[in-house]
Amino acid sequence: MNLSLRGKTAIVCGSTQGIGYATAIELALLGAQVTLLARNEEKLKEAVASLDTQQGQHHQYRVADFTKPEEVKTAIDAYLADFPDVHILINNTGGPAGGPLIDAHLDAFTQTFAAHLLNNQQLVQAVVPSMKRLGYGRIVNIISTSVKQPIVGLGVSNTIRGAVAQWAKTLSLEIAKDGITVNNVLPGYTKTARLESTLENRSKTQQKPQAEIEAQMQAEIPIGRFIEPAEVGAAVAFLCTPAAAAINGINVPVDGGKTGGL
Repeated sequence: MNLSLRGKTAIVCGSTQGIGYATAIELALLGAQVTLLARNEEKLKEAVASLDTQQGQHHQYRVADFTKPEEVKTAIDAYLADFPDVHILINNTGGPAGGPLIDAHLDAFTQTFAAHLLNNQQLVQAVVPSMKRLGYGRIVNIISTSVKQPIVGLGVSNTIRGAVAQWAKTLSLEIAKDGITVNNVLPGYTKTARLESTLENRSKTQQKPQAEIEAQMQAEIPIGRFIEPAEVGAAVAFLCTPAAAAINGINVPVDGGKTGGL
């Protein structure tokens, strides 16, 4: 099985913490040269310095705030002007605040749509010409299990995540013939800052100890525990390898079996 990414260049978005950072670690371990794209330069410097470096690897970063699509566009254009070869793109950014759909302001939809789908679109448009020229492309979008089973209390997120999944499936049909695959990874309850925030919010709204909320959530997961970011990162990294060349246009839950559907 060919899992080597030596000689491949990857751009990983939202990569200073959580799943994005874990993905960058896995890609670097497989031999890829990784460029991190996020908004906090100090955290980017720390993350880049921590990545595994093998012979010939040179990791770097670019700064962009994903709430400002124009910054993302400027960052990717400047990067490609200096480093035109891109084999792998990992689309990932933080989700919107929770809350019932009926209470959501229109601005929440607009902002989330821009941060997720519009940024994904302009990043793909920027790097796909390189992937076509190189004859190798892997685009992986880190979304949510909500595209299979909506999550109560995440109305805006459910809506936009679903749009991103449909966007990705359509894209996968259009560019597969060029040696480019497009897939989605759907994390379940994963040990990230967002999960910690969810635990705190549920504890307050339900007026229960956080430990009790945590136990309830873990009981819903067949494997009986939360997911580690590295476990999600490993699934993403595999989809980027030569071994995954025929896997295209699918949703891959990494949720311990929680999602109640095939």
